[in-house]
Amino acid sequence: MKLSQFKYKLPEERLAQYPTPFSPGEERPYFHRDECRLMVIHAKSGIIEHRESFRDVINFFDEKDCFVFNDTQVFPARLYGNKEKTGAKIEVFLLRELNPNQNLWDVLVDPARKIRIGNKLYFGEDQSIVAEVIDNTTSRGRTLRFLYDGPHDEFKRILYAMGEAPLPREIIKRPSEPEDLEDFQCVFAKHEGAVTVPTAGLHFSPQMLKIMEIKGIETAFVTLHCGLGCFREIDVEDLTKHKMDSEEMHVDETACDIINRTKEEGHRVIAVGTTVQRVLETAVSADGKLKPFDGWTNKFIFPPYEFQTADAMIANFYLPYSSLLMLSCAFGGYDLVMKAYKEALKYNEADPKRRYRFGTFGDAMLILKD
Repeated sequence: MKLSQFKYKLPEERLAQYPTPFSPGEERPYFHRDECRLMVIHAKSGIIEHRESFRDVINFFDEKDCFVFNDTQVFPARLYGNKEKTGAKIEVFLLRELNPNQNLWDVLVDPARKIRIGNKLYFGEDQSIVAEVIDNTTSRGRTLRFLYDGPHDEFKRILYAMGEAPLPREIIKRPSEPEDLEDFQCVFAKHEGAVTVPTAGLHFSPQMLKIMEIKGIETAFVTLHCGLGCFREIDVEDLTKHKMDSEEMHVDETACDIINRTKEEGHRVIAVGTTVQRVLETAVSADGKLKPFDGWTNKFIFPPYEFQTADAMIANFYLPYSSLLMLSCAFGGYDLVMKAYKEALKYNEADPKRRYRFGTFGDAMLILKD
């Protein structure tokens, strides 16, 4: 398939700037994660349903079906510093820690053209945290060495205290808020390492997870530290020529046992989000069983693709041309998923409060294969 086949017109006002039910200017109530809208796509029959509450997703599954979650934890990766001598404001986006003993970090800087090897950047209200650029890894990327003599744990606390939630570009047009990092985190997040949230997991509240447990629905947890690769602009029309950035992932024996048993007993596996789909398709072996995995994946999934593990998938409404939209189309069928997006844009068009919302804090989609 071609990149141009994943184009659709998304009005800017349909991009969710806040989680459900927040909107600009409102006093923040308690964040009810499971109160977003839900679209249900039945891939086999082609039926599209509209539900008022994400909590309805539980009604489509039975005892011993298994939801698979990505338990990566987002850290406050966006920093603002000042360049030595000129004092120019520089945005530094932490990607990953390269060497804890030397305080080395792989980062993106903006504006990139102003930063060269040897430049120093100053952070914090008192400008007491200093970093030196020691390498240019890509046209935008840099390696920074933070000059700090204290214990590493102490340095990390200071660094994270200066950082902001790494909200996507379409959201950071608004001022950052103290609650953003908590909002931009799944309730089951456990293993630090992500610079963006696995968005489909945002819809699950503690109450909803408890109801699932009472109903006898199984859960399994895998880890993929979400980087910015899924959000990088795809600049080739021929999708076979696009290369995804590698991301660190881990699948342990416990998760494999739960998921493999679910399949063997004839129950359904539900992938919560595109990152979980990529993990499952990376770790599955030739015999169809999931195997433990510790390493990196650059799996890029687009139509046509034959999935081996998941029977259902929970997704968000993703942006045009995105690899996330491509994976959703691969799972639910290109024609049906693109039809669903068009229907979502027209649904309740005259009532802003009941429209579908798109993007990271947007509404949810459930794709059922059977």
